[in-house]
Amino acid sequence: MITIKEMKSKKEMKDFVKFPFELYKDNAYWVPPIINDELASLDKTKNPVFENAEARYFVAEREGKIVGRIAAIINWTEVKDQDKKKMRFGWFDAIDDVTVTEALLNKVSEIGKENNLEYVEGPVGFSNLDKAGLLVKGYEELNTMVTWYNFPYYKEHFEKLSFDKAEEWIEFKFQVTDISTPKLKRFSELISQKLELQLIDFKSTKDVLPYVDAMFGLINDTYSSLSTYVPIAQSQIEHYKKKYISFIHPSFIKCVADKDGNLIAFGITMPSFSKALQKANGKLFPFGIFHILKAQKNNDKAAFYLIGIKPEYQSKGITSIIFYEFYKTFVEKGIKYLETNPELEDNHSVQALWKNFDPELHKRRRTYKKEI
Repeated sequence: MITIKEMKSKKEMKDFVKFPFELYKDNAYWVPPIINDELASLDKTKNPVFENAEARYFVAEREGKIVGRIAAIINWTEVKDQDKKKMRFGWFDAIDDVTVTEALLNKVSEIGKENNLEYVEGPVGFSNLDKAGLLVKGYEELNTMVTWYNFPYYKEHFEKLSFDKAEEWIEFKFQVTDISTPKLKRFSELISQKLELQLIDFKSTKDVLPYVDAMFGLINDTYSSLSTYVPIAQSQIEHYKKKYISFIHPSFIKCVADKDGNLIAFGITMPSFSKALQKANGKLFPFGIFHILKAQKNNDKAAFYLIGIKPEYQSKGITSIIFYEFYKTFVEKGIKYLETNPELEDNHSVQALWKNFDPELHKRRRTYKKEI
């Protein structure tokens, strides 16, 4: 018999977060989160997203053992301001038993009904800055630190339960050697001169901080037209500024300004921390932090995490400037392989950025939806 239990106490929340560690313990492609970071993200007293959202956390138990988990989420900005009557779910994991999946999803639907919402969709996070999408291709590819991993049977469970495809994201990988540097260099210089643009060079994190608000403003401008996008509140910007910017080496952040010094484009990459996080196994101390620091300095793989371009400068070749500067950094740091962040399959403007790099589409992610 399956029972659904709501998790509230510190011990219960730790059990909620640690369930995937047991489920994927022998899997070579799953990348564990840092447990304390995960707990903080789910804590309404620590994550400012809860100023405009709410969440409840549940596990499925059989004979006293956890066999699945799920987060039931409502983003009120999405519901009230964008008039999307969506009941979100995320942090979904379960054993290969469709009745476990069904019981967890039924609980989410129940909460959706109580709040007069019309459909349930997931897996997604609280906002666009969280992980999203069920892996439907690329099960034998190493996961990244900003995405969820799951077994192939998850997809089968949703389809058996008559969930329909909602949105789909794709990811690419390519090699630094596939970048045509002479052509890229010439085009970068030409665009810079023609549009009177300048590169903003960062020597330290302190140099980056004054530009962070403008970067997030560009994210809102760049992605606001996408169907899944929910604007980022200033409180969230402050939160992510403190949490992540100091973590990123300034040489992996590139910004472009107009002749008056106004930010018009930026890109953020990071060395891959996937293998380091696997070694850390959820804990920074005593040894996990050393794996992270080592990956930061000695790595042959990097990932594109964010890119934003002011709408009036899109389709004008601005990315050539950013990519050429990244290329120089990658060569200097010994980066040989690149991977993109998930991007919506109908976001052709972003996909066009990789067309000259001989990209391989190696992963797909999907959200599923069903009327309540």
